[in-house]
Amino acid sequence: MKKFDFKNIRFGKVDINELNDRTLLLNLYITQLLTLIIGIIILFFQSNHKILSMFTIHGGGKILIWGSLFALLVLGVDVLISRWVPKEVSDDGGINQMLFGNRPVWHIALISLIVAICEEVLFRGAIQHAWGPYWTSILFAAIHIRYLQHWLMTGMVFSISYGLGWIYIQTGSLWTPIIAHFIIDFVMGCILRYSKEEEQGT
Repeated sequence: MKKFDFKNIRFGKVDINELNDRTLLLNLYITQLLTLIIGIIILFFQSNHKILSMFTIHGGGKILIWGSLFALLVLGVDVLISRWVPKEVSDDGGINQMLFGNRPVWHIALISLIVAICEEVLFRGAIQHAWGPYWTSILFAAIHIRYLQHWLMTGMVFSISYGLGWIYIQTGSLWTPIIAHFIIDFVMGCILRYSKEEEQGT
């Protein structure tokens, strides 16, 4: 039986030109599945943490309002940044453009929903319970490695994560940061999609 040589594994910057749509989507879905599995495993071992209580819908109006208002705040700040800050400062190497640029709206919504649920279960549901919102947000910013070369975007990701943690604490429901996360990703995805159409004159 042939042994797998771990020494041949190399980590480096991904060249966007070497990625195709299928590879990018496969990578996204596998990553999110692993994120969800890790989150569930951590939650399982947090015996003093009532898992079902995280998904309470008690006070549903409050949950929707907190999530929507936070998302609108983030989107407003993002509009200001995109208007006043050079484009290269918010550059992620073209990953988001490739992910959302030619995607149908229903698929943008599906991706946004999957990412929102999987990441919030792990970070707000599992990790924040043990580490608190500050250290959770540092980890959240660190895994968004494509932004780490730009201090402004790293700061934005940290701030968004901390805000998601804060609104979770305020409402006691994981649906609050899930709603906010979904709205943010969905709206930004749609902006990328339709701005590309305008540039192409379609």
